[in-house]
Amino acid sequence: MQNQTIIQYFHWYYNEEQNLWTKVAQEAAHLNEIGVTGVWLPPAYKASTGGYSVGYDVYDLFDLGEFDQKGSVNTRYGTKQEYIDAIKALQDQGISALADIVFNHKAGGDELEKVPVRTVNPDNRNEFTSDVFEIEAWTKFTFPNRAGKYSTFIWDHQCFSGVDWAEDLKETAIYSIQNHVGGGFEEVPSTELGNYDYLMFSDIDYRNRAVVEELKYWGEWLVETTNIDGFRLDAVKHINPDFIKEWIDHLEEKYQRKFFIVAEDWNVENTESQEEYLRLMEGKTQIFDSLLHHNFFLASKDGNGFDMRTIFDNTLISISPELAVTFVDNHDSQPLQALESYVEFWFRPIAYSIILLREQGIPCLFFPDLYGGIYDDKNPEGEDTHVDLAILPGLEIMSKVRANLSYGEQRDYFDHSNCVGWTRGGDEEHENSGIAVLLSTGDEGFKKMEVGQNFAGKTFIDALGHREQEVVIDESGWAEFHCDAGSVSVWILKND
Repeated sequence: MQNQTIIQYFHWYYNEEQNLWTKVAQEAAHLNEIGVTGVWLPPAYKASTGGYSVGYDVYDLFDLGEFDQKGSVNTRYGTKQEYIDAIKALQDQGISALADIVFNHKAGGDELEKVPVRTVNPDNRNEFTSDVFEIEAWTKFTFPNRAGKYSTFIWDHQCFSGVDWAEDLKETAIYSIQNHVGGGFEEVPSTELGNYDYLMFSDIDYRNRAVVEELKYWGEWLVETTNIDGFRLDAVKHINPDFIKEWIDHLEEKYQRKFFIVAEDWNVENTESQEEYLRLMEGKTQIFDSLLHHNFFLASKDGNGFDMRTIFDNTLISISPELAVTFVDNHDSQPLQALESYVEFWFRPIAYSIILLREQGIPCLFFPDLYGGIYDDKNPEGEDTHVDLAILPGLEIMSKVRANLSYGEQRDYFDHSNCVGWTRGGDEEHENSGIAVLLSTGDEGFKKMEVGQNFAGKTFIDALGHREQEVVIDESGWAEFHCDAGSVSVWILKND
């Protein structure tokens, strides 16, 4: 069975002339060639800023680029038909398509409503800082240009637990909508800021059963309309986990299939919250290993001062590797974003070797590392900003090595603070499989490592081309492998 590899097929600054859905369809065969088995597509539905939006300011889940809403018919990425065609193009290559699902909030309401609210302490959302009073808020969603097609459901303030803008007062605050006994926020996995149910815009309230049933119906509509294979769930620590479990169970029971589902539970401090989320979800979802990403970020900043023997400490992959989706960076961590923690360029090949060429976890590539990207704009102070996201040399090679050669028993050599490595012993199912990986965050490195007696007398070469010498495996299955300073070498069998 081939190793799984996902790619996040977008980034915050995607601005190529070709729309993304068309690019996906045209690139499907290439993605298959380099070993990609799943493509995470960005939010495909209309957002409050129409064709400009990356997609997380969700307006209408039923508008996949079909209706003239919020200033455009298309989304940023194309039309509904182009989205459907992109999914089919991937599936024709044996690649799964994953939809990005944003269930935390809605934005860009169509009508104002008078809403009873109380303000809360932004640093402790369990603490009210006012009595009940009334504001005008954009909490009514009627989708007039869709005119009831696919769904006649109208969202109003009864569907939300909070907002952050009072139109009549022209004031920003965190306003808890007083629809329920006690008028507080829902219980959610994150206890940051007292209760982290409220994140942004109009926060969806899953204590309203009509909301739950509408989103279960929407899930059916999405599956039947697009034939999607799985889902990436956004911002799950802010959402009632009982709803997410119910939503997943509903779709899997209806269609008698297991969807591939990965949840974003962003945390860079400790494993406890991710362990708790795994427990709450009863193994129904994978989780992105943001803790490993954070270790990569720290290592890239600290250079040879970071102890590489600890790179897996305090990570999801170290405690639940079967549920970890590993990544180097994503759209939230890239430059100028709220969670900016972009891994330094020199370390990126090292980080990718760790997520791609080891047994544990399912790796997720990032679009700019394969295709590059440039972003020019002005920051809030009016100063010019420039972001240059360069293509990462060797990434395609490592992805192919994962797909074709990185199999069999794994032997670890994490016995030096700067120079670490591992080998994979290969298996009978994958011809010429078996590799050795050595990396150094300091000086040029070398290490004796065992690949297995079945390789005795065989010659290995560096697939990345950094090292010109050839390595011959001795009769006991060992050899001394080398790598350049601040670099990684991936040693594979030389073709005779």
